[in-house]
Amino acid sequence: MMIDDIKRLKEVVDTCNTVLILAHKSPDGDAVGSAAAWFHFLKNHGKNPTIVFPDRPSSNLLSFLDNTDYLIFDLDALKVATLSAQCDTLFCLDFNSPSRVGAEAQVIIDGFKGQSAMIDHHPNPTNFCDVQISRPEICSTAQLLYHCIEEMGMLTLLNTKVAEGIYLGIMTDTGSFRYPSVDANTHFILGKLIQDGLEHFKIHEAIFDVNTIDKLQLRGFAITEKLVLIPNYPIGYISLTLNELERFNYQKGDIEGLVNVVLSIEGISVAAIFMESRDGVKISFRSKGKYHVNEFSAKHFGGGGHKYAAGGYSNDALDVTIDRFKTFLVEIIE
Repeated sequence: MMIDDIKRLKEVVDTCNTVLILAHKSPDGDAVGSAAAWFHFLKNHGKNPTIVFPDRPSSNLLSFLDNTDYLIFDLDALKVATLSAQCDTLFCLDFNSPSRVGAEAQVIIDGFKGQSAMIDHHPNPTNFCDVQISRPEICSTAQLLYHCIEEMGMLTLLNTKVAEGIYLGIMTDTGSFRYPSVDANTHFILGKLIQDGLEHFKIHEAIFDVNTIDKLQLRGFAITEKLVLIPNYPIGYISLTLNELERFNYQKGDIEGLVNVVLSIEGISVAAIFMESRDGVKISFRSKGKYHVNEFSAKHFGGGGHKYAAGGYSNDALDVTIDRFKTFLVEIIE
């Protein structure tokens, strides 16, 4: 990282007092882990942070917010607005554009009067904070936070709670350490955290060993009844209607990682999940090898992300959205 960027970040960390930590909409493991890690890091530095999520994280992530102070904008916008007006510093973690927090919660960023810093690993950042730490080549924002803490010379503030958040973010944003973005530094950091006493297996259990019968039956239904492999293309997808989700008592997070199951099929290099909601269709893309999905998602579905993992959204009906996907999918494999 640039020395000047780290120097400016340290100035913000040292001078802040009452802090708001903001994550992106539909917070995933990296968003929650990074927010929790940064919360405990700032607490250890004598600061007064509060985490704000635009909407509620999935239930298996909530346990990692124990012993933190957090608010859900969707549930208490007025309280968030009052808090934001009282804070002197805003940290934006795991997103690089104000639009990623959603139109409603974006007022937090637009109206903030104090100093601000962004720390993120997604490509193509917009310039919206006083200090911007952007490292798209790093596998997760959680790992980037470790590098920031290290380069600021503040590793003595990295206790077990900080380590848990960092491990959670790295584990979930790398598909349990299997994506190409994982490098030697990633494993060195994980090894150091474990060497210092982190019980890594408990984090894995808290995320992956909490299945309900409804969740397993939904995933089984999706794979056996809704999986489509496109002839003559290395592409597969699953689509789920709102009625199908309700039939299995869908809870947020129930199909997390299902797109990777499609990608794991022999001969498949591009996978997608289309999930209908009351407002539109949420889309998850994954790929491997020479196939990249981030630009495709940004161009056709208003999304983005990384080369091998991206998200998107469609305001069209589910069947129309899938037809659009099929129309343009040749762009992915060219």
